[in-house]
Amino acid sequence: MLIKDIKSKEIQDLIPEFIETMHKKDGVGLAAPQIGKNIRMIAVRHKDGDLVMFNPKFFRKSLIKEWGEEGCLSVPNKYGQVKRSKKVVLKYIDLNGDEKKITAQGMLARVIQHEVDHLDGILFIDKAKDIVEIK
Repeated sequence: MLIKDIKSKEIQDLIPEFIETMHKKDGVGLAAPQIGKNIRMIAVRHKDGDLVMFNPKFFRKSLIKEWGEEGCLSVPNKYGQVKRSKKVVLKYIDLNGDEKKITAQGMLARVIQHEVDHLDGILFIDKAKDIVEIK
């Protein structure tokens, strides 16, 4: 569900809890459905600090793709190879309600694509090959 009022008390109260959950679980990203919220909100760890993105939408994805290992907080102890676009351009709404655009490549692009997949009901295991379980 698209978020219309980012400045609402409900959303503002959720943000610190959301980020704390990502850190406690040692995740590099988190999507709202992973904590039982049916809203279009993701968080990703970034070199400049955590990024919280509302209503993310891909503006562009590179045609060049690469395989990389992924795991997920929703599917503990399982890892697999997933093919993702090497570079993405994403539009989103930030914590202040402003529209932003980010260009990401490498690991950041992979994490963003992984988290947006959660918003669309897709888990990495739906796309992965060579899935292994580590206990």
